[in-house]
Amino acid sequence: MRPYVEKEEGEDAAAAAAPRRRLLGDFVARHRALLNALLHQNPSLLDRSLGAMVRDPRCRQHLDFANKRAYFRAQLRRLRQQSTRRYGSLRLSVPRAQVFEYSFHQLRIRTAEEMRGRLHITFDGEEGIDAGGLTREWYSILAREIFNADYALFKAGADGVTFQPNALSTINPDHLAYFKFVGRIVGKAIADGQLLDAHFTHSFYKHILGVPVTYPDMEAIDPTYYRNLVTILRAPLETLGLELTFSAESNEFGRPVTVDLIPRGRDVAVDDANKLAYVQRIAHHRMTDAIRPQIEAFLEGFHELVPPELVSIFTPAELELLISGMPTIDLDDLQANTEYTGYKSSDAPIQAFWSVLRGFTHEERALFLQFVTGTSKVPLEGFAQLQGMRGVQRFNIHRAYGGAHLLPSAHTCFNQLDLPEYTSEDQTRARLLLAIKEGATGFGFA
Repeated sequence: MRPYVEKEEGEDAAAAAAPRRRLLGDFVARHRALLNALLHQNPSLLDRSLGAMVRDPRCRQHLDFANKRAYFRAQLRRLRQQSTRRYGSLRLSVPRAQVFEYSFHQLRIRTAEEMRGRLHITFDGEEGIDAGGLTREWYSILAREIFNADYALFKAGADGVTFQPNALSTINPDHLAYFKFVGRIVGKAIADGQLLDAHFTHSFYKHILGVPVTYPDMEAIDPTYYRNLVTILRAPLETLGLELTFSAESNEFGRPVTVDLIPRGRDVAVDDANKLAYVQRIAHHRMTDAIRPQIEAFLEGFHELVPPELVSIFTPAELELLISGMPTIDLDDLQANTEYTGYKSSDAPIQAFWSVLRGFTHEERALFLQFVTGTSKVPLEGFAQLQGMRGVQRFNIHRAYGGAHLLPSAHTCFNQLDLPEYTSEDQTRARLLLAIKEGATGFGFA
């Protein structure tokens, strides 16, 4: 006889609802194109009869980005209208040479409700009237200054164009106040429908969304360290000659520091049985624990303008597009600056690949660029100047061996696409779309 286990209140209801949610998710998956077309014509349906498509994660993944964005903006517009009626406009007067500092000091005393007001910018000593242009210029200046090395707030990832909080930002005594300010600026830009030329690492987008980071996210931040972690997972520790413990070593301004990854971790040896747990914890420490105060300060400011339950409808890739906008991708320029390994440009799989890419929508092209480079940012000088971990690294396509059942995979630090030899254009399209929309990394099976 099985022992009696007292159930938590609501467990039975949740269990009973699970089959219905699965049926709903399956229905939405089968009719994805029709439902998205219907929502495109009548976005308000997400507030009424089709509300489950945005509330249920199983359904939400089938919503097009454009429909998510329309719903998201409608919700934020309601919050803004309530605040504008109560507090009116948000007026700032700043000297052009010190936009970041003056904006920081003026906005830190404003409440969240005041921050939602319509923004009006004046540059000291200038007679321009803000009809929208001065506000866009203010956001543009702030987007550059956020990553100014003098503030020590953010550090670049391996690609040199995406950023995450700097673990050593404590050198700036007011760093947490600045992180809250930056969170407010990013949140207000989203709420105002303004685009920022600001691109963060994949792991930081996950933090904004409340999604757990995983050790593969390390590749975009420190590819050498990531490869070392993969080596630990693949090879017996004895053959590597490594003696590890569940602790992390760091250097803080010349002072060595040991941090336990688990209670008394420095006394717990890593072996082949527990090394996966070690890799997960050490990566989590690097991407989360080491910068937790900075993340929390940023999110405190961000959530004042953008509720967490609202922004969570997006994926990390979609969040970048929401913040930075949809890029214009010149496919002729990309193709002219592509290198091949194991393929020739005249090979049938390559011809099919480019044909598929040209048939992609604007959004799908942006997701593809994110998939292979780690960001939607297009180089100002064109794809001939595409940056990787070694400086300029052009987009390159490698033949992936193992069969057409494999999905394409990407190595973002090298701007590299591993493309299996598919047998048709339809197969290429289906596999590529699945890879870019599921955010696949490494080798995967369809």
